[in-house]
Amino acid sequence: MTASADEAPTVLVTGGAGFIGSHTCVELLEHGYQVIVVDSHANSSPEALARVEKVAGTPLSASYKLDLRDEAGLDAVFQRHRIDAVIHFAAMKSVRESVEIPLEYYGVNLGAMVSLLKVMQAHGVDRLVFSSSCSIYGESDALPLTEKSPAQPTNAYARSKWICEQMLADLCRVRPEFSALSLRYFNPAGAHPSGLLGEDPRGVPGNVMPFAMQVAVGRREKLSIFGGDFDTPDGTALRDYIHVVDVADGHRVALEKLGVAASGPLREAPTGLRVLNLGTGTGSSVLQLVQAVAKASGRPVPYQIVERRPGDVTSLIASPAEAERLWGWRTKRTLEQMCEDAWRFQEANPNGYGGWDAE
Repeated sequence: MTASADEAPTVLVTGGAGFIGSHTCVELLEHGYQVIVVDSHANSSPEALARVEKVAGTPLSASYKLDLRDEAGLDAVFQRHRIDAVIHFAAMKSVRESVEIPLEYYGVNLGAMVSLLKVMQAHGVDRLVFSSSCSIYGESDALPLTEKSPAQPTNAYARSKWICEQMLADLCRVRPEFSALSLRYFNPAGAHPSGLLGEDPRGVPGNVMPFAMQVAVGRREKLSIFGGDFDTPDGTALRDYIHVVDVADGHRVALEKLGVAASGPLREAPTGLRVLNLGTGTGSSVLQLVQAVAKASGRPVPYQIVERRPGDVTSLIASPAEAERLWGWRTKRTLEQMCEDAWRFQEANPNGYGGWDAE
């Protein structure tokens, strides 16, 4: 079933309680979509969904605590609701952890994708936006990275995202009606400007921004910077930090490009798989980020430089040119805004959403 002319389309957001997923749910609700969330809450708090509804001023259509690998449980969700499109975020996402427990990363990330695509196919749902990653590109001397840059993933997390893209390409070959957009982006950062919604990972953060924020708020003693001997101006790795609200906006625009607009019936969309970068095109070093966090918070962020992590690369900076050419889309928010918004959330929620221990 698909949306009629007088109904807003219904979008299933997997991992909708997570950092990017929750902000995307707000974006969709604010633009008139109906939203259903499936999330196992393995690395997210149910409180995030309550905050989503508060920020958007609109309720979710439904939410389910469910591991996507539970194919029967997922099938029941599709039977219960008319779903027009899916945005797929649910995945394990720590580079460091993926090097230590690769089989778990393949089991979760690939298993979830297989289950989701099988259930979508069974119910005739053929529009998908996939949350991919610029980490697929790996180590490259040719920067910024374009969609034509070769895939050279250096860790299990990045390889799992790349394999998921291959799954989508294979499915599109046998199902010519299937339409998928894979959005590759690297370090999403920041928070919703309301201060109600932000990044609150379970346990020790695997990303530098939430860790630095927890140091600034006094929740942790100091930040470990992995590697000070990269071939960069200050020796620390360069990353393309993109505001999470810009990332959420990019996913909404992707839906529109798949013919799923918030108003009116579903439109025809280009079929097959398209890969697209979302980024600012500007690299910032880890030390530059730490300095920006200290400035936004008005507090020192003690740090120590330690050995590199296996799987880390020197620079990951995405070229945003293709998204601008095809969509007229570009990011709007700066690194300073990311830090200011993230600090607003962290200061108002020093212990995050609560519900689990800091360690």
